[in-house]
Amino acid sequence: MSDDEFILLRDCIYGHCGIYFDLESKYILEKRLSHRLTDLNLPSFYDYYHYLKYNRNKDQELMDIMDVLTTNETYFFRESFQLKAFTDEIIPELIKSKTARGNRSLRIWSAGCSTGEEPYTIAMLLSTIPELRGWRIEIIGTDISQKVLQHARRAVYGKSSFRATSESDLHRFFHQQNDGYKVNDSIRELVTISHLNLFDTHRLTMLGKVDLVFCRNVIIYFDQAAKKRVIESFHSALFDGGYLLLGHSESLMNITTLFTLRHFKNDMIYQKPDLFSTGGVR
Repeated sequence: MSDDEFILLRDCIYGHCGIYFDLESKYILEKRLSHRLTDLNLPSFYDYYHYLKYNRNKDQELMDIMDVLTTNETYFFRESFQLKAFTDEIIPELIKSKTARGNRSLRIWSAGCSTGEEPYTIAMLLSTIPELRGWRIEIIGTDISQKVLQHARRAVYGKSSFRATSESDLHRFFHQQNDGYKVNDSIRELVTISHLNLFDTHRLTMLGKVDLVFCRNVIIYFDQAAKKRVIESFHSALFDGGYLLLGHSESLMNITTLFTLRHFKNDMIYQKPDLFSTGGVR
């Protein structure tokens, strides 16, 4: 892959989904895309770029290569301190504010849900909170990779997914079958798994408003401009007073001032300002 071919392909991928490769990552892009030249019988990376731009199957190809361009390492009950802030501090705040408005529904978006461990973890945690009994709970898991979404819909997992799962939770929320442990139906029915490109403005508007967004270890793939675009989309999707939970290595510093950083006992969480509580209109 020449430098010119790299720039063409990098910019094409960036324009599609915001994933950014700097020049130092050229060898990664070359390695991950080289088999596509073989499969499509193309002589060069420039021909592959031409395929992505003009072939009638370009949209499907862009969708398919997301499986090889992203890393999907995840597991159940990941980042325990953040999850404790979620269950012990954020959810009680949401229950209080929503009950005061006569609203007994909760919508949570797991953006970049990978193979599904995160949205199912959220559902498991919410199912243990007595105050939420009788509430309408909807957890939306989305990802750009169709391959991981198929895994998420099957909801069958092996040993690597349970590195932070207690024995009691394994027996409580899963049942064993020949090819692994499957998430119980009572948990699965709380979760919807859908394909979504975070750069697809039209599809994002169709998602509707949510109370909380989990987007952990996703924006690390984006450059500053793409991070800003995606974070602003989360801001638009959240109700006033809604929460944004990023990965522990991620920050909104130098990206946006749209969110307030709240210091909870267990973790620091971003929150969309509530205009209603500060005298604004909602």
